[in-house]
Amino acid sequence: MNSEEKFKNEILSKIPLRNEPPLPNNWLHLEMLERFKVLQFAGIKEGMNVLEIGCGAHAIATVPLAYMVGETGRVVTVDLARWTYFEEIVKSAGLWKRVIPMKVDAQNLPFPFKSFDLAVLIHGIRSLKNEETIVKVIGEMLRVADEIFIAETLPIAKTRGQEAHLEMYNLREEIFKALYGRKDDLHYFPLEKLMEFVEIAGGKIKEYGTFEPNLPHFLAYIPREYIEKIREAEKREKLLKKWESAYEKLQKYGEEHPPVGWIKAKGK
Repeated sequence: MNSEEKFKNEILSKIPLRNEPPLPNNWLHLEMLERFKVLQFAGIKEGMNVLEIGCGAHAIATVPLAYMVGETGRVVTVDLARWTYFEEIVKSAGLWKRVIPMKVDAQNLPFPFKSFDLAVLIHGIRSLKNEETIVKVIGEMLRVADEIFIAETLPIAKTRGQEAHLEMYNLREEIFKALYGRKDDLHYFPLEKLMEFVEIAGGKIKEYGTFEPNLPHFLAYIPREYIEKIREAEKREKLLKKWESAYEKLQKYGEEHPPVGWIKAKGK
């Protein structure tokens, strides 16, 4: 039995299916499996002390991380606001004793020196609002960990399903800006740009690469209701047309995970 099959049998089988239409019931399991796949490039060993930046409400990367560090390892998870289902999901996976959650701002981590073997940021660059924040967070990761590992979806489509994902996902930044006057869910960055962020933050890149998850991906979808709340009529109508086109393609081709870029680095 390979590591992926063990992870599915020992961990994912313990987590209940989730009824959250229009997402399929197994969406969380598939997203966790993708995180497990990309983390194979991070060099995680049993007994490691790992810092996770941006764990999110569903612990999507936390569960595979806690599985990989083993009983003697620990995962310190950081997020400022999104904790809704975190404890429930990690406990159902049987991994709660390996996880230490902390509600703090990743731009100002409360660790005075290098406290971790590894700091990871998995599919979280896109949630950091702007390039200044991205560089600051990466700088903090480099300050408190011996090495860092960053992974993010790339703006590359090789199939119709990947194109459908990108078309729907790329509406999010524009929708949130029209609603709230600020960007959120930034467009995916090319791998070269991700590497530039690491170097500006003071990191020295050790390894990098890309991989194909070969999995569905369901997190681009944004409900039509968000657009209907936009007050400016011209923007609302324009975005509704774009949304309908993107949604039609999701229905026709499905939603496939685009290629993912990953980077390992340490401080200079």
